[in-house]
Amino acid sequence: MKQVGEKAPEFEGIDQDGNKISSVDYVGKNYVLFFYPKASTPGCTAEACDLRDNEESLKAKGYSIIGVSADSVKRQKNFAEKNQLSYPLLADEDKKIIEAFGVWGPKKFMGREFDGIHRTTFVINENGIIENVITKVKTKAHAEQILAEIENK
Repeated sequence: MKQVGEKAPEFEGIDQDGNKISSVDYVGKNYVLFFYPKASTPGCTAEACDLRDNEESLKAKGYSIIGVSADSVKRQKNFAEKNQLSYPLLADEDKKIIEAFGVWGPKKFMGREFDGIHRTTFVINENGIIENVITKVKTKAHAEQILAEIENK
């Protein structure tokens, strides 16, 4: 997994509206890149909606939001429309972005082991440097976690 102080990997993906989104678009800008396991599941919905509800607070601090999962563009579109999410959700079906950030790996859920996306958020500054990595995501209070990290930098 990428660590604080490292340069964030370059990435490119297609969002829920079919737009190409690239790390190049964010050169000179601060952003929050959050990885979530699966669109429209309870935890991911809580996290995405918490970020939606606090998007203006993050923007006021100079940060944009980008979500990433291995879901299809269609699934991302349904997720975004159902929950009125205005920020880009990248469909990383080939897991290039997920693997570049090192958030794919073994997980346990209800006694079952499998490979999947580790819910992780990277706070990235205008120089493309990872300022913070949040691995213990509180889905219902995630924006609060991010804002606290931004305040403490």
